[in-house]
Amino acid sequence: MRVRQRFVLVPALLALAMAAACGPPPQGTDRAGEQQGTEASTGAPGAGATEAAGGTLVLARSGDIDNLDPHLATAFQTIEALELVYDSLFELDPELNVQPGLASQWEYNDDGTVLTLTLQEGVVFHDGDPFDSADVKASIERILDEATGAVVRTNLLSIEQVRTPDAQTVVLELSEPDATLPAAFTSVNTAMMSDVAIEAGTVGTEPNGTGPFVFEDWTQGQSLTLAAYDEYWGEGPLVDGVEIRVVPDESSILAGLRADEFHLGVLGDPAVVEQAGEGLTVERTLELGYFPFFLNSEREPLDEKLVRQAMACAVDRQQVVDAAVFGEGQPTGPFVIPAYASDVFAGLPCDGTDPEMAKQLLAEAGQGDGFTIETIVITGENNAAINVAQSLQAQLAAIGVNLELVPLETNVYVDRWLEADFDSALSQNGASIDPHLTYAKYFTSTGNFHNVAKYSSERLDELFAQGKATTEPEQRKEIYDEISRLLLEASPWVWLYTGYKYHVLQDGVTGFVPLPTGSLKSLREVRLGS
Repeated sequence: MRVRQRFVLVPALLALAMAAACGPPPQGTDRAGEQQGTEASTGAPGAGATEAAGGTLVLARSGDIDNLDPHLATAFQTIEALELVYDSLFELDPELNVQPGLASQWEYNDDGTVLTLTLQEGVVFHDGDPFDSADVKASIERILDEATGAVVRTNLLSIEQVRTPDAQTVVLELSEPDATLPAAFTSVNTAMMSDVAIEAGTVGTEPNGTGPFVFEDWTQGQSLTLAAYDEYWGEGPLVDGVEIRVVPDESSILAGLRADEFHLGVLGDPAVVEQAGEGLTVERTLELGYFPFFLNSEREPLDEKLVRQAMACAVDRQQVVDAAVFGEGQPTGPFVIPAYASDVFAGLPCDGTDPEMAKQLLAEAGQGDGFTIETIVITGENNAAINVAQSLQAQLAAIGVNLELVPLETNVYVDRWLEADFDSALSQNGASIDPHLTYAKYFTSTGNFHNVAKYSSERLDELFAQGKATTEPEQRKEIYDEISRLLLEASPWVWLYTGYKYHVLQDGVTGFVPLPTGSLKSLREVRLGS
């Protein structure tokens, strides 16, 4: 077994954070390249590493997608699949630097209140319609429309007007300087869609993007089939298609890789990964996401801050990491981005794990006899969430807090999570390359996920606004340190750890580059065979 490790580099992220904070990023360059042809082959799964360039790449993972609308996607497996079908205005490179996407160039005016985008030429949707500024305008306005329920609406609220002087130019007029927009537009949650599809209301039922692969078929709980798009504007794709198979048991994924049934497996259980063996390559990537214990602070007794603090102080995060992912993770506070990394306990009444103090806090809150709450737990991607749940259940029982665990399939869990239909919840959560984009949607009074987080304050609103507008990196770091402290003091969630994602590849699969975001976009440049 060959193991390649990829990490988020602190200098690279610090430079990125500074670029995002210090005003306009440099203009992008046109990255549209000449289409590379490939020789077709049968691509039968059993052909494995011996087949020629072309073929169908078969990817296995334990969780299925849960919808077809990228503006509404929250589950990791949905986001990562739809990134192959849709494009965004900007992209991230492996070092998490913002790069041109559908926007080939961009420029702010002197005071940062106008962002002008120049679009790639020759881009065509999968249905044959050309991509132009009207599609950008329609896509942004759809995201900003509250009725859509778009996941990242909060991140675009500085956009007051979208003007389209010509087919290749988009002018965003802003209510205030906002240097986070290029980073915000790297997400598939801001995917560019056809204005015709938006008008027709077919976005969630008939996927029609500009990405390297065309949606063909989705059999829920079994597989998603994508075909190469011959008119793709960028580089690739170099395979005839991608088939994503849902295999609930990760050990079965590994067995399928050994048997040449799959070319690539997405795994989350390090105990399974350790068994990969010869003939397989493991890409081990430190994730940008994090694992929190969501608490619903509108439900008794979690509406008492002392109760939430008690739970935060009772949890040994390293014990969670050891039990859930065999030590393959790092305890964390709210911010996992190295340039803004949070202290795990700064803001809590305890300086470290302290069950005795936790019991005192519960007693002060009138909960000295303990209580029971329901905890919904996501399943279907890997065993980490269940392992975390069982570790927390054992630790919190020691202070009289009993967790009733309710495992749920991804689609059911996401529905309940979005409705805040839980006492507490456990699943991994995604983070952005910018701290404002990570948490403003949760912990500001206007955030579109405020209903899930159930916590904000005037002070947090002020600090998030300052962080968004501040251009001096050191001042920005101070602002987000204060936000971290206030979040830990309030403890609407218990922040646990950040971990790793593993991609296991057969020999002969080349060109795959994992990102800390979990993105599978490099599948457009993957080859099968030597």
